[in-house]
Amino acid sequence: MAPGGRPRVDCSWFRPSLFASFVIILLVIMSSAFFAYPCRWLVGNGEWAFALVTGPLFLMSLWSLVSLNISDPGIIHRGSMEQDPEAGHTAWMHSHAYQMPWCHQCNFHRPPRTLHCETCNICVEEFDHHSRWVNNCIGHRNFWLFLLLLVSLCLYLVALVVTCVIFVVRTTDMALSLDKILAIIMAVLATGALLPVIFELLVQAVAVSTARRLYEVQARNLKDNNPFDQGCIRNWHVTLCAPLGPKYMSEVVLLQQDSGSKWEPMAALQPPTFSPEHHRPHLPGPNSQPVSFDTSYEGAPGSAVI
Repeated sequence: MAPGGRPRVDCSWFRPSLFASFVIILLVIMSSAFFAYPCRWLVGNGEWAFALVTGPLFLMSLWSLVSLNISDPGIIHRGSMEQDPEAGHTAWMHSHAYQMPWCHQCNFHRPPRTLHCETCNICVEEFDHHSRWVNNCIGHRNFWLFLLLLVSLCLYLVALVVTCVIFVVRTTDMALSLDKILAIIMAVLATGALLPVIFELLVQAVAVSTARRLYEVQARNLKDNNPFDQGCIRNWHVTLCAPLGPKYMSEVVLLQQDSGSKWEPMAALQPPTFSPEHHRPHLPGPNSQPVSFDTSYEGAPGSAVI
């Protein structure tokens, strides 16, 4: 409580949001100076190719950066206090069992590869990391947008550096001017920003090819046998072309039945499949015979197939 009995206002979001806005403004200012001076001089001398290449790359970088700031990373909505945090929930995937830990902040059992971000105070499906550059988490629904930002920004910075260098070379016989000074400054800044972007792009390319997330690189249970790895080509296809809806959570919900005030997972009847309709629980009719399920599983009170 603040002095005077009034509630204290939480402003922890202000600095991260201000920094993310500063990144966007810096990209716009830097690009505006580039197009207003070196690029304009080259276009005035008939070199339209530089503007035709750098222009679309700038627009794609700016669009992906702004979209990543406001995108949904794959937030799983909070559960209810009626769920039992002591209940054992297990998810099966690719012949591997995963304990679904209880999230005390969101009040539900987390599906595989779902982590709680302490910065955003949300649970994100297919969590990769929290990016302070965009003040947002990178997860299942915006990971493709994060890759698009890295690729477009990398190409744009390379094109910007090449254009500035060509401009300086072609104006060596001219006196030092504002155009040349800005071109040298932007070439240095773009080169400094290009190195970490290339490094991050390489790290993410390796992570996608091996079906790993950044926090899983050091995970002991994924070093020898990664159940999420379906081959390099298939991993890229799943990452870029998978539906943006809930990936694992929908299957877990379909494999649970309501039993009063608690949720209990149903037993695994068949091998894992990707068809939700195939695993949809059958609700007995008024005249149907009761069906018994084998709920035995070594090491867990119940299981759910994903």
